[in-house]
Amino acid sequence: MENSDNAVIPEYSLDRDCQTLSRHVLQQFSDFSTQAQDVSAIMNRVALAAKLVSRRLSKAGLMAGALGFTGETNVQGESVKKMDIYANDVFISVFKQSGLVCRLASEEMEKPYYIPENCPIGRYTLLYDPIDGSSNVDINLNVGSIFSLRQQEGEDLDGEAKDLLTDGDRQIGAGYVLYGPSTVLVYTLGNGVHSFILDPSLGEFILAQENIIIPPHGSVYSVNEGNYWQWDESIRDYIRYVHRHEGYTSRYSGALVGDFHRILLQGGVFLYPGTEKNPEGKLRLLYESAPLAFLAEQAGAKATTGFERILSVVPDKIHYRTPLFIGSTEDVDLVESFIQDRVRRDTEEKALV
Repeated sequence: MENSDNAVIPEYSLDRDCQTLSRHVLQQFSDFSTQAQDVSAIMNRVALAAKLVSRRLSKAGLMAGALGFTGETNVQGESVKKMDIYANDVFISVFKQSGLVCRLASEEMEKPYYIPENCPIGRYTLLYDPIDGSSNVDINLNVGSIFSLRQQEGEDLDGEAKDLLTDGDRQIGAGYVLYGPSTVLVYTLGNGVHSFILDPSLGEFILAQENIIIPPHGSVYSVNEGNYWQWDESIRDYIRYVHRHEGYTSRYSGALVGDFHRILLQGGVFLYPGTEKNPEGKLRLLYESAPLAFLAEQAGAKATTGFERILSVVPDKIHYRTPLFIGSTEDVDLVESFIQDRVRRDTEEKALV
């Protein structure tokens, strides 16, 4: 094919430009079933929320009241940023209009938010972290949103959403949005991991890469080494190991989505271990660790607590926390080997006493 200047335009470029998120989601299903239409509609609402948050972030420095803290703390005991509240409200507003999502669960809300008008037919629940890495907002660094989609099981008559307290394999889909130089949406429905870039001129997320595979090994380890003396000795053993061996480099942004996105494309490992103060870790299982673990496994990688596969962990509350080691299989295996070797040595020492 040639344009008016006789320049050759590759056929594949036209195909790629036409591959929008909504079209791609429908292609993940074998037929135009009710579930296919439901999930496609829900993903379109996620995309709309992402566009609204992206627009707000791009203008935040120019808008009064967009940056800084609210002066309040959330259910996690963390200081709340104004952008946290805005993004959380965006997701609520967008899904009130979906007709499909009955419940929303977020780190900014103590209990799930019910949309009664949707519940008679809306048998889906969206779990999400509206702004991951919100401490980066005021200094114009990468932040993100993480989401997970589940189907409601049972009637939830007491309003406690206990059916959400199940393993991560129950997720229908998961993904995240990275707000950076470009806005990127990455998702899986259990059939590979695919990324899309927001084209502001079209107002559409356009396919960037399909069936992403995380390399089995990468040079990057991503961890907040400021917590070094609060970690278990096994994690300090691992850090000493990478310090003393060539081929490793440290990268840590303070935004889980940004650090994971690098590993998704380049390989490596992200670590968020427990500390003396918070032995269970800081990351929430249902709307941070489990969605990213779903993506990691679909990309041929691994996610673990150090002892257990993340997607096998069953929480006992909505805001359940867990340590997270996620990324290239060989690199996660190495971290696990240090953890389990330390446990073995401690057990042997106790047996000798």
